[in-house]
Amino acid sequence: MGHHIGPKARVNRRLGLEVYDSSGALRASHRRIFPPGQHAQRRKRPTDYGRALMEKQKVCHYYGLRQRQIMRFYHMAKKSPGNTGENLLTLCERRLDNVVWKAGLAKTRVQARQAVSHGHFLVNGRRTDIPSYIVEPEDVIQVRKAENLQKVYSTRCEEVDRPPAAFLAVDPKELTVKVVKLPDKDDVGLPVNVNQVVELLSR
Repeated sequence: MGHHIGPKARVNRRLGLEVYDSSGALRASHRRIFPPGQHAQRRKRPTDYGRALMEKQKVCHYYGLRQRQIMRFYHMAKKSPGNTGENLLTLCERRLDNVVWKAGLAKTRVQARQAVSHGHFLVNGRRTDIPSYIVEPEDVIQVRKAENLQKVYSTRCEEVDRPPAAFLAVDPKELTVKVVKLPDKDDVGLPVNVNQVVELLSR
């Protein structure tokens, strides 16, 4: 999916999940809770493949992944010790744009992705503009020392009332985020059957 530029409310309605959290998408999703399309309410029961594909689409839309990216994460997860599905979601959680959103430095995931792409953040003192950058424990992410950026993100931290993820230590005064540990399954906020995703990707 990558950067999805189509109607986000339609995706929410099709997947039955608020994967896009912009205010417009949420309002539209709440107005129409059934899937999009003329005959959506009369559709046949999905097959096993269809259900697995929908679970994969949840992950792709939620984290902003394309097919090539999720396959790369799958192969990395498969080579790592432990459960492949949990490893896959852990890698997704470690994306820089996701960390920025989980730290409360962005109102939405799309906003976090855009901020990273524009080079607003430093990782361990180096400017990083790759949203898919994978953070490691002890990494420190901070807003660049530009007066306009410092002002914007100070205001944003006050506006976002979402608590930061447990694997992050956030200092709102210094506008810094430290990765204190690897995220685990409790840090994943996406309700998804990851076993079906792994089964689909392994074909």
